[in-house]
Amino acid sequence: MSAFLGVETSLTGRRWVGPSTEIDRAAEALAQQTTLPAPLCKLLARRGVPAHEAAGFLDPTLRDLLPDPRGLKDMEVAATRVLAALDKREKVAIFADYDVDGATSATLLIDWFRHFSQEVTLYIPDRIAEGYGPNTPAMEKLAADHRLIICVDCGTLSFDPIAAARAKGADVVVLDHHLGGETLPEANAVVNPNRQDEMDGPDYLCAAGVVFLLLVELGRILREAGRSGPDLISMLDIVALGTVADVAPLIGANRALVRQGLKIMARRTRPGMVALADVAGLNEAPRAYHLGYLMGPRVNAGGRIGKADLGARLLSTRDPHEAGAIAEKLNELNGERREIEARVQEMALEQAEARGLDAPLVWAAGDGWHPGVVGIVASRLKEATNRPAIVIGFDGDDGKGSGRSVSGIDLGAAIQKLAAEEAITKGGGHKMAAGLSLTRDQLEPAMARLSELMAKQGAGELGAADLKLDGMLMPPAATVELIETLETAGPFGASAPAPRFAFPEVQILFAKRVGQNHLKVTFGDGLGTRIDAIAFGAFDGPMGEALQNHGGARFHLAGRLEINQWQGRVSPQLRLEDAARA
Repeated sequence: MSAFLGVETSLTGRRWVGPSTEIDRAAEALAQQTTLPAPLCKLLARRGVPAHEAAGFLDPTLRDLLPDPRGLKDMEVAATRVLAALDKREKVAIFADYDVDGATSATLLIDWFRHFSQEVTLYIPDRIAEGYGPNTPAMEKLAADHRLIICVDCGTLSFDPIAAARAKGADVVVLDHHLGGETLPEANAVVNPNRQDEMDGPDYLCAAGVVFLLLVELGRILREAGRSGPDLISMLDIVALGTVADVAPLIGANRALVRQGLKIMARRTRPGMVALADVAGLNEAPRAYHLGYLMGPRVNAGGRIGKADLGARLLSTRDPHEAGAIAEKLNELNGERREIEARVQEMALEQAEARGLDAPLVWAAGDGWHPGVVGIVASRLKEATNRPAIVIGFDGDDGKGSGRSVSGIDLGAAIQKLAAEEAITKGGGHKMAAGLSLTRDQLEPAMARLSELMAKQGAGELGAADLKLDGMLMPPAATVELIETLETAGPFGASAPAPRFAFPEVQILFAKRVGQNHLKVTFGDGLGTRIDAIAFGAFDGPMGEALQNHGGARFHLAGRLEINQWQGRVSPQLRLEDAARA
């Protein structure tokens, strides 16, 4: 396929790829059969949505898309055990991971039990001192005082800690989504769509989605017994935050969960969410972007460099004053996290460049690199190279690392294989993200072996990421009405990218550097239409200078359309991602 608008190499070094002939034809057929706008039809065609399913796709409902909870193995066992703990007023502990998915999963259960005036114990391990997932000392301590321990967003591979808790007399239920091994721990129930014996489960769910399915099943059992439970729809703001922040694919039920969750969030009824939105400077109706880039990182900050339970405490509190104080603390920690991250990223990129950025695996390791930022830095390396990336921080001889992968490369399975081969101390995760622990002596052999496994999956043959575009628009067509129409195909995020359009041969009417490395642009068609654009990080590469010093030249501009709200006025704005000389 020839490059879109002839752009073989853009100002960011990418080739532009437009819709295929097949997608163009499918979009034309959709437009004729549905009378929907052509740009929206292009998007639906790219997603493979036929005309008879278009209306349902644009209005996703939980009734149509939510899986039957009883389709998951151990779900009925888990629900029965949780209800028994409620009815007998047993002491219950929730052991949660320290990230957003863990915090939201824990919050769902805290809210559910609180509806029945039953308080539970929240335990979130310290990232540095305890590492990921249940550990034996913590589980034994919880088992001494609690009859039931519910592990959320963790536990599928925690054989010894769960066995230790059971030996102390506690029951254990696991609600997780991380890749399971050939065997499972001896818990009372392991509900996980990514168990190896789950054939048709909703493997795209994050842990918060799995917990929500448990609550749906609990609600069904209660109704059949003539009892009532909490309003689960009001909890969808929490499910949406966990889903987006954990980069779960926005397909299937996740689309409906996030779409409905954003509506609940916009009502501003949960004190923690309100405080979080306010410190993040969110002054418009929330979108999936805000959850992933403004709110999620702040909830994560406590688990990364602060007190691990701050995020869950914020989301579950009913006290606006407590919520405000915790949100301010998390905002402060997030600022510290960004500073630490920038330092580690600079060193990691320099090290990775020395090894070569075209290898099947890009990796870096260093002494004293904070475990709370290595995952973020791995994500940055992955984005910069279009390669799976691993970043490891060492404390003495012990290293803890995180990895991020690209589409089509299963990093979690490869990490799990390394653990099975005893090439690393432990490790696990899912396709797109994984964690590992290893010794200094294991480092070089383990990374060589992992690089070999990545190469077998084709990672070494990946080129620079193409910029995929849904078509082109002329400036007059980029209206607020069009953007609102396109939003009906959302929410946009992982596995559901927002539509990207190219504006061909436009004039740069205004260009100014803002902040340290961003660029604000106004462009037009020469016939009176003007559109504002913002390019974040434009001066990290050549695009910023080229557009700022345009000299009257015309450019092709590409990016995502969004609605800009300012002083009561709404207008279209382009989130500028790339440019090329016309």
